[in-house]
Amino acid sequence: MSAIFKREFASYFTSPVAYTVLAAFMFFSGMFLWVQCLYVGTSDMSSVFQSMFFIMLFIIPLITMRLFAEDKKQKTDQALLTAPVTIPGIVFAKFLSAMLMLLLCLSTFIIDGIALSFIGYPDWSVIIGNVFGMALMGSALAAIGLFISSLTESIIVAAIVSFAINVLISLLDTVASTIPVTFLKSFVSSLSFQGRYGHFALGLFSLGDIVYFATVCLIFLFLTDRILERRRWA
Repeated sequence: MSAIFKREFASYFTSPVAYTVLAAFMFFSGMFLWVQCLYVGTSDMSSVFQSMFFIMLFIIPLITMRLFAEDKKQKTDQALLTAPVTIPGIVFAKFLSAMLMLLLCLSTFIIDGIALSFIGYPDWSVIIGNVFGMALMGSALAAIGLFISSLTESIIVAAIVSFAINVLISLLDTVASTIPVTFLKSFVSSLSFQGRYGHFALGLFSLGDIVYFATVCLIFLFLTDRILERRRWA
């Protein structure tokens, strides 16, 4: 499993993916930091994180789009599936490589917080809460993207479908507000990633939100495992 993890993570840097993702993430986080903090003279990064929530919807599909789709396109998936490693091991190794790439992006916020410390007193509970919340939400979105990548051999299709699903997820609050049936409205609202992430954005750590994101992540990792298991014996 470690060999697959190392290969997948290294492959980000042997292609333009890592540099594109890191550059885009740092550009937007830097721009929002300048406009919403440095320019107005505040050390409150809450608005930066709110803006970066939507950038995450674009970034994560770029990280996950090639994980299985590229293997399938290059016809190397059968060699991978017949390797002396379990299917869950393959899925988890690829998922970990995507998460490490995401964590590299999120480390930008720690650097931003340190920079703000020279001009003010940033609220580190908010910064850590947002980074933790984004990592949790990102793990769920990465698992969804990994699943989508396992369904196609087109990297572009995997990226577009993953992004479309991410946008749909971000609109659940809006969809819920249009539902007249109370219990159904509450149910749809409870599925909202943005709503649950909002608690972390305030520096609040909710066990229910942690369990929710972890559950979504595990469900899609399991579905990916089932897809690959069926392909192995096809």
